[in-house]
Formats: sequence, structure tokens, C-alpha cells
Amino acid sequence: MEGSPQLVVPEIAPSPAQPKSPSSRFTRWLMANQVQPVGPGAEEEHAQPQSWWKVMCLTGVDYFSTLSYLPAIAVLAAGALSPLATAFIVALTLLGMLPMYRRVAAESPHGQGSVAMLERLLPFWRGKIFVLVLLGFVATSWLVTITLSSADATVHMLENPYLPSFLHGHAVLITVALLLLLGGVFLLGFSEAVVVAIPLVAVFLLLNGVVVAVSLETIARQPDLLADWTTALTSHGTGFTAIIGPAVLAFPLLVLGLSGFETGVSMMPLVAAEGRTPAERLANRIANTRKLLTTAALIMSVYLLLTSFVTTVLIPPDEFGPDGEANGRALAYLAHRLLGENFGTVYDLSSIAILWFAGASAMAGLINIVPRYLPKYGMAPEWGRAVRAVVLVYTSISIIITIAFRADVNAQAGAYATGILAMMLSAAIAVTISAHRQGQRGSTAGFALLSVILLYALVENIIEKPDGIAISAMFIAGIIIVSLVSRVTRTTELRADRIEFDPIARRLITDAVTNDNALNIIANKRQAGDVAEYAEKEAAQRSLNPIPGHVDLLFLEVEVTDPSNFSDILKVRGVKINGYKVLRVDSPAVPNAIAAVLLTLRNVTGIRPHCFFEWSEGSPLVHLVRYLILGEGDTAPVVHEILRKRDEDPARRPAIHVGG
Repeated sequence: MEGSPQLVVPEIAPSPAQPKSPSSRFTRWLMANQVQPVGPGAEEEHAQPQSWWKVMCLTGVDYFSTLSYLPAIAVLAAGALSPLATAFIVALTLLGMLPMYRRVAAESPHGQGSVAMLERLLPFWRGKIFVLVLLGFVATSWLVTITLSSADATVHMLENPYLPSFLHGHAVLITVALLLLLGGVFLLGFSEAVVVAIPLVAVFLLLNGVVVAVSLETIARQPDLLADWTTALTSHGTGFTAIIGPAVLAFPLLVLGLSGFETGVSMMPLVAAEGRTPAERLANRIANTRKLLTTAALIMSVYLLLTSFVTTVLIPPDEFGPDGEANGRALAYLAHRLLGENFGTVYDLSSIAILWFAGASAMAGLINIVPRYLPKYGMAPEWGRAVRAVVLVYTSISIIITIAFRADVNAQAGAYATGILAMMLSAAIAVTISAHRQGQRGSTAGFALLSVILLYALVENIIEKPDGIAISAMFIAGIIIVSLVSRVTRTTELRADRIEFDPIARRLITDAVTNDNALNIIANKRQAGDVAEYAEKEAAQRSLNPIPGHVDLLFLEVEVTDPSNFSDILKVRGVKINGYKVLRVDSPAVPNAIAAVLLTLRNVTGIRPHCFFEWSEGSPLVHLVRYLILGEGDTAPVVHEILRKRDEDPARRPAIHVGG
């Protein structure tokens, strides 16, 4: 039947909502690269996939750049116990975070991370609102990563003795310039960002290796330094509580060193993969992403342990204070003191560069995750998938945040830590539930313990810096408000990715066209679905509307599936019920599906359909709310409005008849 040449309807028809091509050269350039909502990584179109180690360098500009300030934070938090507190972070990295995100990579391999895993747990609007809250924390974490890292780069720049004096006092202006430069790199493309990231990471790690090696050699030549440290280590007692307690209490302040994992999995679609089939390529991408995560974690763990040790032993405690030269830049302090001002300046330049570009990791994460949700939910315009357009939006927001906080690193630290911890906690909860559902008791217990640890760190961070959760709440509220406004403004769009007709539907439509050279369609909300219902519906419509005498009538029925979804593939199924011909469709919204089917029938047959309705009883306001939330209401006027917006010619668009 499908291959019969007389069938007037194809098996698959494109959506009548195909977007218009941009008219200007600038608009075409701006909209050129689009992030797909979800799909095999091999089908990603907005960027050229890169080798896993190259993508690791892009995630590493955020992850590895924490070496610029984390050792100093560790000493301020734990004093002489800093190496022990850092050892806890390393243990958590290798035994908790790495296994967790390796699992996230396997279970959410299209760049959506733990958000997608948790989205599947809650249906309908609850799931959408939950995702919006998580995206609020994602936006908090990654946007503040961009602004805080650039502000920290400015601090390192202003601390260098060779900086021209006229730049002092202009931290906000310098930070804004760095943000504009970062946005400019991403406007060029993802590949250009990778090209910049590779040498930055390589040089930074090499210079840190030199500082660590010289520091260890200095400690070996001066045994008194090590003796002084061990004395300080036991100055408050030698018991378990005296040593372990302060290190555990310092832990929440050091979790910033774990910031690279979520961006690592968010960039999975950009990791190159090999294989003959989509399944093989997906499996290879998962394996390559796991290599990325493991390699980055091992490199960072070694550096964290060594840098924490040498900075604690070699730098006087007073230098870590607010007015100290090692405040927030312990390794830079050692670079200047042990290797001279020239090497120190080179180290400063490397720190400034990697801190500036640390925002690239967050920018790439935002590009790869947010457009996969909001446009799909109808909670952002379709241009929200365009990489260059969202880069401009994120850069603008980053500049506003920088001006609002006056490029103050400390003022943004609370929001940064809150966002990161909330993201990691959501991932821990997701993999705990996943392991439990698969009956893996050991993994469930381990990930549950990790969830408790991260929850403790989040609560402690909120208590210590309550402004962080307040800023996160502002981001969450902003995303929810903007998303709901966008959803309302887009409700009358055609919301069909494409239309598929089954063989029976194609035959029923073809018969109607062949017999009458017309398409007369009655919109029906199915109840019992029996002969009596269709006979009664036809009689009622003939009494209300100008339906021609003896013609083939088609009944069109739309069943609402998940009204919180925005668009879907419309699958039209044909059914014959004792001579009555019925077309049935599942869709998130009734009027949009009817309009899409009518326009598609007109486009593929060349015949203008006539569709017959009756007025619905009840308040128009109630019907509007029902349509926005449940996908159904007073269908006829909404169908007419959708058609009117899509086709300005009344004589050409499908005819709507409403009686009653």
C-alpha cells in the first residue's frame, strides 16, 4: 500500500513551520551554528568534534586554573593542616567525583549531564520546573565562573610590579575588556577556543611544575623548614580530633578544586569518536570522555597535593592574610621569591591568561547544555540554539555581573561555590537513584555517602556565605520568569518537528481527495470512540456548519500526551470504524496539532481543507489557562489564530467553520 503511486500523501512530510532563511549576511552568520536539542554526538552540527585530550584542555582551563588560588585558600582554611585537607579533596576526587561523573557520562552521553538524568524522574510540568531550577544553579555556577575568573586574572595583573601605573584602580574596566575578548574568541568558533586553550594549559602546568620542583629542592636543602612545619602541625595536639577535625572543617572551602567535572560531561558531543555505526560512535565517545575525566583528575590530584605541601612549608603564615603578598596567589609568590622577578612575571602572565580563559570552559558548557532544554520546552526563542547569539547574551550578562560586583572576587565567591556544589549534589543524587534502580547496593551506598558529603559542603557554604544562595535564587527566578514568558508568547507557533502518516491514514486521505476533490474534516474530542459517537458528532456538525451533502468526512482527533512539552513529531494514524474515517494524533497541544495537520494536507495535496468545530462552553479565561497548562481549551479560535499567523492570505489558508 505504501508504495502505491496513487497515494497523495507522503509517509513523512516536513513541518509547515520551517523557519525562513535569514535575509541579511550578518543574521546568517549569527545563526549559522545551531545546538541540537538532543541526539547522537555524531550528528552535532554547531562545532567540529575534537580529540578528547584537546577538549580536556578546554575543560582544564577552568579546572587547572584553580591552582592559581586554591593553595592559598587551603592554608587560610586549615593552616599547617592544609596538605591534609587537600588530601581529603584528592580522595574525594578519585574515589567519589571521578566514578560519579564516569557514570554520568555513560547514562547521559549527549551533553546534558546529570540534569537529563534527573529530568527523567519527574513527569510533566514538575519535571520542567525542576530542570529550570537546576539550570538556575548551572547558570549561577558557570556565569560566575566567567566573571570571577576574569576578575581574578585582573587581580593577578594588578599585583605584578611591572604593570603600568595608569591601569591601577581600573579593575572593572580591565575585567570587562577580558570578558569582551573571551566572547570574541567564541564568536570565531569552538575550534578556535580549543586552539587557544591547548598552549595555555600546557604552559601553565609546565610553569607550575618548575615552581614545585624548585620548591621541593629548597625544602630538601633546608631541613629546618620541614621541622618548623611538623611543629606547627602538632601545635594544637597530636590526637585524631586535633589533626583531622580542622582538616574536615576546611573541606567545604576547597571544593572549588572540583569544578571541572560538570563542564567535562557537558562537552561530550564535542569529543571526537570513531565507529562504523551510531552505536559504536556513541560507545567510543563515552570511552573517550572517561579518558578525559580520568586524565584531568589524575593531573589535578598530583598538582594539588604538591602545591599545597610546598606553599604551606615555604610561605610564612602572615603572607596569606588580607594584606599579604601570597593572598590568593601562593604559587605566584613562590615563583617571584624562588625564581626571580622575570620568571615570576612569566608565571603571572600564564596565570592571568589561564584565569581569563577559565571562563571559556564555562562558556562552552553553557553553550552545550542550556540550548538543549529551553528552546525544546518553548521557554526560549528558537534563536536560543544559535551559538553566536547566545555567546553575545552570556557575554552581556557577564559584563552586567562584573559591573554590579565591581569585579570583586570575594563578593562572587559565595555564588560560585553554591552553584558548583548544587550541580555536583544533583549529579550525586542522580547516580545514587540510578544505582539503586539497577540493584547495585555497593554503588548505591557509596554514591549516597558522596551525596551526604556534598550536601554537608553545600549547607556549610550557605551558612558561611548566605549571599551565594541569594544570588542563585535570583538566577533561578530570572530563568523561570523569562522561560514562562517565552512559553506564553510562543504558544501560537506551529509546534511540529515533522508529520508522519501511517498507511491507513494515507489511504483515507487519498480516498477523500479522489472521491470529492476536497478535504472536509470534523474536529472531534474522542470519548468512547464507537460508531454512536461518530454518528452523533456528524449529525451535530451538519446541523451547525455548512458541510456539503454526501462527501467523504474525515474526523481528526488529537490526544494530549505531555502538555509540558513544546514540540514533537506528529504521527497521524488512520482508523476505520464501521465506515467512519478517523485520523488520530498524539501531541502536547490540540490546536497546534490540528493547524499543523491542516497546513500539511494543504501543502501536499494542493487542496484547501475545511475544518468544522463547535463553540466550547465556559469562560474564555479558563479556556486560556487550560490551553497554556493542559494543551487544550477553546480549540477553534486558537487554531484560527495559529493559521492566521502562519498564512496571511485568507483565501489560501485552511478554512475554519465554527457553529453553535
